[in-house]
Amino acid sequence: INTSFSRIQFTPDLLPADVVGTQIYDQSNGKFSVKKGPIFANIILADEINRAPAKVQAALLEAMQEKQVTIGGTTHVLEEPFLVLATQNPIEQEGTYPLPEAQIDRFMLKLHVGYPTRDEEKEVLRRMASGEPIPVNRVATPQQILAARRHIAGLYMDDRVVDYIVDIVHTTRDPGAAGLADLAPLIEFGASPRATLSLAQASRAHAFLRGRAFVTPEDVKAIAPDVLRHRVLRTYEAEAEEVTSDAIVDRILDAIPAP
Repeated sequence: INTSFSRIQFTPDLLPADVVGTQIYDQSNGKFSVKKGPIFANIILADEINRAPAKVQAALLEAMQEKQVTIGGTTHVLEEPFLVLATQNPIEQEGTYPLPEAQIDRFMLKLHVGYPTRDEEKEVLRRMASGEPIPVNRVATPQQILAARRHIAGLYMDDRVVDYIVDIVHTTRDPGAAGLADLAPLIEFGASPRATLSLAQASRAHAFLRGRAFVTPEDVKAIAPDVLRHRVLRTYEAEAEEVTSDAIVDRILDAIPAP
């Protein structure tokens, strides 16, 4: 994408001003000027986001939800499209600060990135062994992304598919209503209303990428694990029994009949 990009390395000593920016005093004119931080870009990569303290993580909340940041009492609107990608190290836990549920909920999707396949690793080795920069061709502009977003929002979704999405999300909150009473002791909190909106948007995008002008239940089932896995909070009992949120979501998808 032919657009601006910022990578923010989250560390324990990072400050909110390092992310959003700050005011700087200019001695030449005796006034304060705003120095914008790396958050002022179209695509943000927050690397190892759980290594920064809570006050820095909270600095992302306004930007992600409201698409604006406040510096010195002045609100600055972020340019669209605005996308935040974040990574977490799933192995090391020392020196990390778990993300609060309110912030996790603001991420539309959570993906598990495992090891590459044998063929993929061979391709990585082939590309990196040369030592030459890898050519990257720009294939889209921000205007094209925004146009595609508007087109996706207009894709047809039947009322039966809407009911299917709502049933899935509601079952994460009250599994007994769908005949899954055994899941109730494993779920501490179900998915929020934001999950319903994200699942509908992601299902439309899934259909768009496959060249369809309408959403099917298969689109919903295909993208639901990525939308719900970080929004279904497990109890201590589930953690002790090593029941993952993915397993809970799979049970729910199997139990809810598709239209």
